Amino acid sequence: MKNICCFDLAVLLAKGDLNVRHAADSDPSLTVGEYFDMLSKFSDMTPDAIIALQKFAEINEEKKDWRNIEAIIPLLDDLGGSKYLTDLYALSNARGKGDSRLAALHAKAIIDDFERFSEQIISAKTDALPNGAPGEQASLKKLIQFLDDEEANRKMLVLAVDDSPDILTAVAAVLSKTYNVFKLPKPEMLENVLAQVTPDLFLLDYKMPGLNGFELIPIIRNFEKHKDTPIIFLTSERTMDHLSAAIALGACDFIVKPFQADMLCQKVAKHICRDAIHRVR
Repeated sequence: MKNICCFDLAVLLAKGDLNVRHAADSDPSLTVGEYFDMLSKFSDMTPDAIIALQKFAEINEEKKDWRNIEAIIPLLDDLGGSKYLTDLYALSNARGKGDSRLAALHAKAIIDDFERFSEQIISAKTDALPNGAPGEQASLKKLIQFLDDEEANRKMLVLAVDDSPDILTAVAAVLSKTYNVFKLPKPEMLENVLAQVTPDLFLLDYKMPGLNGFELIPIIRNFEKHKDTPIIFLTSERTMDHLSAAIALGACDFIVKPFQADMLCQKVAKHICRDAIHRVR
């Protein structure tokens, strides 16, 4: 069996719109290739289904095309997309009762999310499976276990932003035994860096020339995958005003410089969390 394309399963697991684990548990014999084939088929069918949903969202006398929606429901169920089935079934019931207004409400409720969901699947297309991953003939459950094991053995990543090379060197010296540490001396490069790496925690210098730590927070939060990633400020300021301002802007803690190694380790360990399988890396 040759599937149309490969998909980055870690991305789909991270998004949470597909319950891939449920699909694997429901059918232990389901192979990686079969699941990818279903994803490809789903991607091919969704444009017509979305057009049909758009027509149902309009209250008019135009004949509605239910076939393109009906065809995608069992496929969506097999893929593990149960979060979208409730509205689709509700739309089906309203249609069966001839209630065009209620059908339109259900169609409107799902259409934006459904378009985004389809885009997520398309964006997860890739050229090949990860190195060392089980092949297309292996069970989907085996690939999920491989990704889980790979994630469990991964060192979490701390991104430290400070214009002082000495501070960055000190941070790396303290943390590198436990974490991967990315040292960034130029805060203006942060956005470009975040397009390439996915930190599990940020250490931001409070005062820097150009962009300061406060100004970096909106850049970080603008990335969907970093809406909740913990941020700790490194600061020489000791006043409660600065602490309050840091927390208000989205930081979870702060460390006063010069810092003690034990304090740095404790605060990073307190706030860092391993959830990369549940968000896009």
